[in-house]
Amino acid sequence: MLKNIVKNLEPSSTLKINEISRRLEGNGEKIFKFGFGQSPFQIPLDIVNELKNNAYQNKYLPMQGLKELRDAVAKYTSSKKKYNYSSENVIIGPGSKELMFLLHVLFDGDIILPAPSWVSYAPQAILGRNKIQTIQTTRENNWFPKGEEIEKIILKDKKKNYLLFLNSPNNPSGQICENLEEISEIVKKYNLIILSDEIYSELSFKKVFKSISSFCPEKTIISTGLSKWCGAGGWRLGYFIIPDSLNNLRDSINVLASETFSSVSAPIQYAAIVAYSNDHSKYIKNSKNILKAVGNYVYENLKSNKVTMNKSQGGFYLMPEFSNKSFSTSSDMCDNLLKETGVALLPGSDFGFDKKKC
Repeated sequence: MLKNIVKNLEPSSTLKINEISRRLEGNGEKIFKFGFGQSPFQIPLDIVNELKNNAYQNKYLPMQGLKELRDAVAKYTSSKKKYNYSSENVIIGPGSKELMFLLHVLFDGDIILPAPSWVSYAPQAILGRNKIQTIQTTRENNWFPKGEEIEKIILKDKKKNYLLFLNSPNNPSGQICENLEEISEIVKKYNLIILSDEIYSELSFKKVFKSISSFCPEKTIISTGLSKWCGAGGWRLGYFIIPDSLNNLRDSINVLASETFSSVSAPIQYAAIVAYSNDHSKYIKNSKNILKAVGNYVYENLKSNKVTMNKSQGGFYLMPEFSNKSFSTSSDMCDNLLKETGVALLPGSDFGFDKKKC
């Protein structure tokens, strides 16, 4: 009854650990949830009020997204990136996760994934029937791939199409990619496409966030949304910004959108106009200050216990390396921690690391 491609897939690790944590809490246990990337902050009040004001909106909206919202997103992004995007470059989706899935479905080629990578990139590639090429990264390079490592994969078969996923600030490492220009040179040399997952970009602890789109805008699909910076994960609104040079991809995503989610919730789209039109810089600054302080506190206390890691540079995450020989795998360690202490973590093996070494 089930297709073979689905039989070996398991629920998303982040959602699975969240469900397990809820179940344990329901049984009266105290659980410390560090395995699910959800903003701890409330949505800005002006955006919430706009949702209330538009609760009556009950019509299907254009499948690419409400024009006024796409205009606001294009203007906001153009100002941030110093590149001229229009509303036609923007596709609104029910979370960027769904748009990524549609991209996997339509893309014909190999997916290049750095390890560590967000837990859903690889399963979506499998469902899209695309081969995954994994690059095992190092802490010394901030857990991002080097240009030569990407080139090595391409040189095995230069006739193939390649789609590189780059997530900075990164989930799960909390690191920012420092070698963007080097990677962009490989992208331009071999005509790659980049999916730049910038869902945490507003929460970068650096004064100015640098996107790889600054170096190769014509080859970069920017993916982001409301869930992290705005605390609106449950609202499910994300978007792609696709340059004119990739309009065939944009048009194909619109076709797939018309056959899947049709359009995003109308009240939420109207509320999102305010998210990208009003000034929320103070809200974002306060959020970043709190996240940075918490990250530094955890870093300093774990580091003192001889745990190896890089200090968080943005977003919600830290990725400590434990060398406790009592456990053979990171998965065993996380299972034991949850059972014995109520601390819910995700193992490195869920993020693409070699399971024999992690």
